Amino acid sequence: MESFLASVERRAFRMAEMGTGNSEEALDIVQDTLFAFVRKYSARPEEEWRPLFFRILQNKIRDWHRRSKVQKGLGLFWPFKGSGSDNPIQELEDTKQKNVSDAHEISDSVESMHVAIRTLPFRQQQAFLLRAWEEFSVKETAEAMGVSEGSVKTHFSRAVSTLRERLKDYG
Repeated sequence: MESFLASVERRAFRMAEMGTGNSEEALDIVQDTLFAFVRKYSARPEEEWRPLFFRILQNKIRDWHRRSKVQKGLGLFWPFKGSGSDNPIQELEDTKQKNVSDAHEISDSVESMHVAIRTLPFRQQQAFLLRAWEEFSVKETAEAMGVSEGSVKTHFSRAVSTLRERLKDYG
């Protein structure tokens, strides 16, 4: 069990980091995933561990996205704690401007790829990471994502097409 967890920990962190865009949140997600996996599935046969682990990871990332949407939505209705401002909208970061300036600063093709993956819709991102990076089969990816094999094929195809378009200048 220990060697399996060590073998997936780093890749899980990278996947969670791309899914959240935040390394601290990614660490929390991976830690929660590791604990949940050991607690619920350590007695299962070893050949089932990999898809189960990544299924838990996908669910944890999806839960993080849901919580983030709720927190962002609530933040628009109440002033930030400790904020002297009566208008919390003025204190929100301009993510559109940040994304544009980040894109101009990134010259390394590997970083460009990471940025492009982060901009994919969640399902496409996860299908791409599981199929291309983790080398899961379509069936394993479908099990990990909790979707049909046809859905995996569609999401993966769209992800590859989008990434090709966004990265065509780096090829």
